[in-house]
Amino acid sequence: MDFLYWFTPWEESAPVFITTVVVAVLFLRGCARSNPRFQQKLYFWMGLGFTYLVSHTQFDYYAEHQFFIHRLQHLVLHHLGPFLIVLSSPVAMLRAGMPEVGQRACRLIAEWKPAQYLLSALCNPVVAVTLFCGLIGFWLLPSIHFTAMIDWRLYRLMNWSMFINGLFFWGIVLHRGPVFSVRLSPGSRISMMLAVIPPQIVIGAMIFFASSELYPIYTICGRAIGGLSAIADQQIGGIILWIHGAMMSAIGILIVVRGELMRQKH
Repeated sequence: MDFLYWFTPWEESAPVFITTVVVAVLFLRGCARSNPRFQQKLYFWMGLGFTYLVSHTQFDYYAEHQFFIHRLQHLVLHHLGPFLIVLSSPVAMLRAGMPEVGQRACRLIAEWKPAQYLLSALCNPVVAVTLFCGLIGFWLLPSIHFTAMIDWRLYRLMNWSMFINGLFFWGIVLHRGPVFSVRLSPGSRISMMLAVIPPQIVIGAMIFFASSELYPIYTICGRAIGGLSAIADQQIGGIILWIHGAMMSAIGILIVVRGELMRQKH
């Protein structure tokens, strides 16, 4: 089979493709003007690349036909991809890569009072943690999950909501300075990352220890990997949510602690 076949979309999505291309072009233009560190560029391209690979290639087929691969997809969309993009501190580069009209539009939106109130509310630690964990739990409700997996519009809404929420959450907890005029202390940011661990463990454990099939949609549509039972598929998916999701918080906490130690030295 042609190697390039694996990089062709399972289901073409113009919004995913166009957004990826536009963001990539803006970042390249911004890099040409501001010359960021190699590490920043590496984090950005890894984050954008992983996000695209799980969203717009043949990987998407397997995510729709195997529960544990679906969980890997959301691990990237909600955790790893946004995490790496935020670590690259891309806002300055993206803004520098925009034409003047784009920069003016961003300033107008940032100065619009309703937008300021909304973003400030979303930056509240309780709200941010609730949304982060709530989205995971909502899309994993068996009835909701079943509907989302058979309706392409809901499926894409699910994936976009996870990615955007991941960008927002990791942007709040990993960024030292103020986010939308809201400044959180290192302790608050660490507390937020600690707070999202227990819900993920509980949801993952509930899926892992379930004695019956929670997500029959994968059986109905046919599993991509033969020989793997529905319960085993669920158990692997539960472990991914249980362990790897919480692991991202641990890494984030270490990054915040390291950043504060370096700041105090200087």
